[in-house]
Amino acid sequence: MLQNTLKCLIFFILQTASGDDCSLEISPSRAVVRFGEAVSVSCMASRPVRVLGWESAIGASYTQRDLAVQWQVDSLIDWIEEPICYGVFFTAPRQCEEKLNLVLYKTPDSISISLVNHTGAMVEGREYQLLCEVQNIAPVQYLTLRWYRGQTEVYNNTFSELSPATPVQVSSTLLITPSKAEDGAPYSCEAALELGLEGPQPPPRVKSEPLSLNVHYPPESFDPQQEVVELDDGDKIMLNCSAGGNPAPMYSWSSLQLQEIDDNQPLITTSSSGTYTCTAYNLLGKSSKQFIIKLKSKGVKTSPISKTCQSTAIFYFFQTNKSSSFFCHIHEYCMHEYF
Repeated sequence: MLQNTLKCLIFFILQTASGDDCSLEISPSRAVVRFGEAVSVSCMASRPVRVLGWESAIGASYTQRDLAVQWQVDSLIDWIEEPICYGVFFTAPRQCEEKLNLVLYKTPDSISISLVNHTGAMVEGREYQLLCEVQNIAPVQYLTLRWYRGQTEVYNNTFSELSPATPVQVSSTLLITPSKAEDGAPYSCEAALELGLEGPQPPPRVKSEPLSLNVHYPPESFDPQQEVVELDDGDKIMLNCSAGGNPAPMYSWSSLQLQEIDDNQPLITTSSSGTYTCTAYNLLGKSSKQFIIKLKSKGVKTSPISKTCQSTAIFYFFQTNKSSSFFCHIHEYCMHEYF
């Protein structure tokens, strides 16, 4: 009895063929199906067949002597489904089977980006880590995760070494050292399922909400750092002091000629030229600029009239959260002597 069973088993194995020796053709040979959607695949025999059918947990079917049979599912939700088309023929090889290359995919429930172990503003020149998390995506081996700064791709990674067919959670990290040029720059990450030519085109993509960087940096250096201003009688000029920085810089003015009267009415007078220094500062540093004020001298007539002149510069101080300015008005007073 045992010998007969072994002979039958050996005969069955010898009579079963697949691949190039098989007389079955599956169309399409590779099916890419979105989770929950319908699928229909044909299996055709190229020679007379006794039985032709699909072996499957869902949608199993068979036919006798027909040369084609359909595997059809209205809503595919089985992650481990592996449909196999089989045929029983009149001539050798008596048994034949082909496995359908089936890819069931699902886009992620969510994708998000965050800072690792940090809250609040960043500081220029320091290193930070961004984290991108992708929830419930499948199959992960077809996933490409891309990092963007604005519209520019800065990094990507794949997960081809992973093989689970069911939805999983994956993450990716990105190290950055932000500069002041990146203050306000949006970072985002994108999950793309690149499922091949049989899959949807373009590949399904889901992108995170952007994370805008808040980069703190000291006030920028003034250019030029020194400015010479020559004024005539009656001239008016605004000495503008403005520097980029985050947090927004505060400003202070200093000079040996200045005598500040009141914060609300900072009227400063001087009867001589001089150097006025504006300093922009915040918690991270400071930057200064010098304004050298020179009063132009006028020629003196020796005859018939001589005069002695004195110039007075009056400065008005204005400050906002973005800049600081002096408004300078030159007035000349002359004493005349007649011979």
